[in-house]
Amino acid sequence: MASGGGIQIPSRLPLLLAHEGVLLPGSTIRFSVDSPRNMQLVSQRLLKGTSLKSTIIGVIPNTRDPEQDTEDLPTLHTIGTAGIAVQVVGSNWPKPHYTLLITGLCRFRVSGLLKERPFVLAEVTPLLLLTGRISEGNVFFFFSFLARLCVSLQLLGMLDMSVPAVAKFRRLLDSLPREMLPDVVASMIRTSNKEKLQVLDAVSLEERFRRTLPMLTRQIEGLKLLKKSRKMTPGSEKRVCYGPGPKGGPFPGRQFSLDRDEDSDDDGDDTASLEKKVHGANMPEAALKVSLKELKRLKKMPQSMPEYALTRNYLDLMVELPWSRSTKDCLDIRAARVLLDNDHYAMEKLKRRVLEYLAVRQLKTSLKGPILCFVGPPGVGKTSVGRSIAKTLGREFHRIALGGVCDQSDIRGHRRTYVGSMPGRIINGLKTVGVNNPVFLLDEVDKLGKSLQGDPAAALLEVLDPEQNHSFTDHYLNVAFDLSQVLFIATANTTATIPPALLDRMEVLQVPGYTQEEKVEIAHRHLIPNQLEQHGLTPQQLHIPQESTQDIICRYTREAGVRSLERKIGAICRAVAVKVAEGHRLPETDASTLETSPQQEDEEQLDVLMFPDKAAPPEMPIVIDQMALKDILGPPLFELEVSERLTLPGVALGLAWTPLGGEIMFVEASRMEGEGQLTLTGQLGDVMKESAHLAISWLRANAKTYQLTNMVGAPDPLEGTDIHLHFPAGAVTKDGPSAGVTIVTCLASLFSGRLVRSDIAMTGEITLRGLVLPVGGIKDKVLAAHRAGVKRVILPKRNEKDLDELPANVRAQLDFVTAGNLDEVLNASFDGGFPGAQARPHVSSKL
Repeated sequence: MASGGGIQIPSRLPLLLAHEGVLLPGSTIRFSVDSPRNMQLVSQRLLKGTSLKSTIIGVIPNTRDPEQDTEDLPTLHTIGTAGIAVQVVGSNWPKPHYTLLITGLCRFRVSGLLKERPFVLAEVTPLLLLTGRISEGNVFFFFSFLARLCVSLQLLGMLDMSVPAVAKFRRLLDSLPREMLPDVVASMIRTSNKEKLQVLDAVSLEERFRRTLPMLTRQIEGLKLLKKSRKMTPGSEKRVCYGPGPKGGPFPGRQFSLDRDEDSDDDGDDTASLEKKVHGANMPEAALKVSLKELKRLKKMPQSMPEYALTRNYLDLMVELPWSRSTKDCLDIRAARVLLDNDHYAMEKLKRRVLEYLAVRQLKTSLKGPILCFVGPPGVGKTSVGRSIAKTLGREFHRIALGGVCDQSDIRGHRRTYVGSMPGRIINGLKTVGVNNPVFLLDEVDKLGKSLQGDPAAALLEVLDPEQNHSFTDHYLNVAFDLSQVLFIATANTTATIPPALLDRMEVLQVPGYTQEEKVEIAHRHLIPNQLEQHGLTPQQLHIPQESTQDIICRYTREAGVRSLERKIGAICRAVAVKVAEGHRLPETDASTLETSPQQEDEEQLDVLMFPDKAAPPEMPIVIDQMALKDILGPPLFELEVSERLTLPGVALGLAWTPLGGEIMFVEASRMEGEGQLTLTGQLGDVMKESAHLAISWLRANAKTYQLTNMVGAPDPLEGTDIHLHFPAGAVTKDGPSAGVTIVTCLASLFSGRLVRSDIAMTGEITLRGLVLPVGGIKDKVLAAHRAGVKRVILPKRNEKDLDELPANVRAQLDFVTAGNLDEVLNASFDGGFPGAQARPHVSSKL
């Protein structure tokens, strides 16, 4: 047992085979341990030991490739360094390994091996005393010269003494014993492992000095040249810093380097470039303060720290955000009107709202962006209108799909304390477009979900509030960002599923379905040219007349939008593409007809030259008529069945609203002998069931007035009679109060035995007193009646104002009856009026 610097060095030491780096006495180095022998040494000796003796190990340089660590023990270097393990850190990524922080104590010589497995254990002889005798003159020369080089201002003057780590480093050199200077300087300066191994093998003090002095002189000369080159290049000076290592051991410091390597220079340049970008990003004062604080932390972090990448990503995002970058709006109203008309047919209300915004922007440049919400059935062009608005304004466009989003972090972002945190979709969209005044389309805002991760609809309250979004705070940024210049456009199929607080923050613009005439215009202006281009066809190859387009709309599609119409046109184009492709090949004929003599070929070529008009027949377009539609699209999917189904008493036609647009709805009733029970079928909701009971109660209360009887002529229609009400399309859920007048008319037809007019449809809510109350979705319902071929529509009197929103051609083709009570409804529903109903004048308008 020998003593090294106050620590007892055992005569038997476990040996760590170091594949990288050379540990010298007085230095501290980190070693990565992943070979089997070294892993066993750490797990069985360092981790299980409880005394100071168990933390002392020997470090032997191993020049063999670590990947070749086999069962055979490599030839060991005879001299190593005894060291104390001051830190042990384990990790399983990318593979199991340990990281050891070892401080060198003294040299030792390997006397013999005691065992090779599971780790190497050797008998060692500590080399604590200076071996060899040197003259007093040489000793004085080496001591004085080395001390003068290390402590003189020639070396330390090149370092920045204002850095606390550098000042502490100088104090360490001043207090260090001179006989330890060779090992300390050799581990401090930038040298190769081969040169450090030569210093390790130098047992005598004189030999150590002789090997260390040339390395130190070379390093000082390099520093002189570096300092001279920096003086020649103003502004390129970099600061060289040194930091002390962990405390403990003869020299409590980590391995120093007097020169910066290429990676550290690149990192310094990168940090300086990032700092320049931060100052040039024109951030608000609060954001700039946070960025500079994070940048200051970044400069002090080594790149190996996980937090370095997180901080760097955060600063990159702060720099890339458009704090002050914006696009200039195109405020030419005439050009905007032309552009909107070219991109979209109809939609006058939406176009007018955009032009109003442009007009106000001309008068006031600091106008906040409006929060618009387009509500309408699918396929009417809500999303494409948003893109056209951005094009009209000359702004960037970004779409955010909100359908199915159930985490508020998608809107506000994640806090940076979480692993894998990222900003929300709002901030990420701003980074993508690169300006602070884009057009944001929040698609399908009515389909937001809710989960344990929060309510995204509640997170949108701040985004879509003009009084709050000027200081929107994303959890990832944690600083306010101004969203007041962003033009937000939300789309939805219905407002029923939008929370009231969120709906209150938006300006709702209804986007109704298209009329048949509008669909024909849209098809010939946009859909057919687009489909021809997508399928490689030209108007000279395919022609779809307006009559055929009308047949496709009426008999093959029944929708509020034009998506199904576009798919049908695409099917026609594909069928024609097959015909055109087949026309480029020779037709299948007898092989004998294909054989032509050379004389015939010459005659054909001569005819082509002399009579070019006879060279080839002109290319005629393929015209799509009704026969071609049936061949390509199959039998018609929809037929006008209104008149066919209203041939018996007890059937009436109602109008319903769905998120997909308006629909017609048949109501059928039958009666049979029974106990006066009412049966309702057709997937009805509670509100519609209540409407049916209201209708029965009102008819029973007024049966004598309207001469309604049961099957045997009794004055109570339900006496001894069961009633069955059915709403076809039984797989579709139905609810709402607007079927009240339809149920009354259906039951009145059943009890009176009279037929309802075959060209009439109706909608409206009823009360026990027989009043007709207003309902919603009038425009969509009327358009559905128009598509179904209905000629007369009964509406509540208080919905008369909604007729102004209908297209002029629809108002001209339909006869509207506005009713305030059920008497007027019954008089208008039956030819010649209804017996007992008071003949009150009703408004019949054909505008």
